[in-house]
Amino acid sequence: MPFDTASQTLSLPRWRSLEGDESDCQLSLVLESRPLIRVRLVRGDTLHVHLDGLAQDRLHQALWATCYWLFARDPSCQCLIWHLNEPPVEALLSGLLITQPQAGVYRCERTKFWQLPQPWLGQPFTTVYPQQMQITEGKRHPRRAPKPRGEVYRRFDVRLGAWVSLRTLEIDADLERFNRWQNNPRVESFWQEGGSLEQHRDYLSKLHADPHSLTLIGCFDDQPFAYFEAYWAKEDRIAPFYAVDDYDRGIHMLVGEEHHRGPHKVASWLSALVHYLFLDDPRTQRVVAEPRADNSKMIGYMHDQRFHCEKEFDFPHKRAALMVLGRERFFERARLA
Repeated sequence: MPFDTASQTLSLPRWRSLEGDESDCQLSLVLESRPLIRVRLVRGDTLHVHLDGLAQDRLHQALWATCYWLFARDPSCQCLIWHLNEPPVEALLSGLLITQPQAGVYRCERTKFWQLPQPWLGQPFTTVYPQQMQITEGKRHPRRAPKPRGEVYRRFDVRLGAWVSLRTLEIDADLERFNRWQNNPRVESFWQEGGSLEQHRDYLSKLHADPHSLTLIGCFDDQPFAYFEAYWAKEDRIAPFYAVDDYDRGIHMLVGEEHHRGPHKVASWLSALVHYLFLDDPRTQRVVAEPRADNSKMIGYMHDQRFHCEKEFDFPHKRAALMVLGRERFFERARLA
């Protein structure tokens, strides 16, 4: 669904609403019924943002919300030039703004904005898990951080007018749903994992115990519709088939609810899944996938999200297409608002 440029309300992760009064040259934002910021806009080759009024106790929040609003309203906008009387210390330390040669001038770039981990991630982002190499079944790889529990990612998709979120799979709560999805003939034809509840409990329990795999449930407006497996490629069966890096992540994808199929839904959840994996560890430079080479529909959807097919190769159980999306390519053209 195209973004409705007439709408004056956006929902933000973790916040109920952000309301704006916007004209061609002015913007005022109200966050959850409290005035937040007022700016003057000067349009040209680059959009210049001049601060006119501010809730002083929420400076960083106000700067972030303004950048979010302006980038969400105009997907073609690649950067903002801010004019501020005082250095925005927190915004500079976080990477939200970049100092420019002129005094009082700062730059916000779309490609950096969407790489800031909060508020998208479900748990506070503190530091990068330290690197310590180990060997598992003859494969040398970094020791992986403990797996998260609960919601790991949330974003409001303005094209759908819905929340897209990811949470970890809980076997007791999700087993029947997973079993129903895997026994759907459409799903089974590609996954080939149909079976009983006990077979699927065993399948999920093995993944839960495997440090290199993370099982996820995708939700629209908090209603489960899909199952995803995210894995560290260095320890995976895919590793021998390409020049794998230590922090590459791979994905397996399954849409279980029929009414959530279609290209507009795929664009939302696939961008969310990739976004989460790039935010989860800034050392991750590529996300890969290996759908069946004859799954032309899924491969087409991935091309739409800027994956490219590096090659085809043979697993013992299938002919696969190696689909690859680099961090830089993803954030250059990210359609996340």
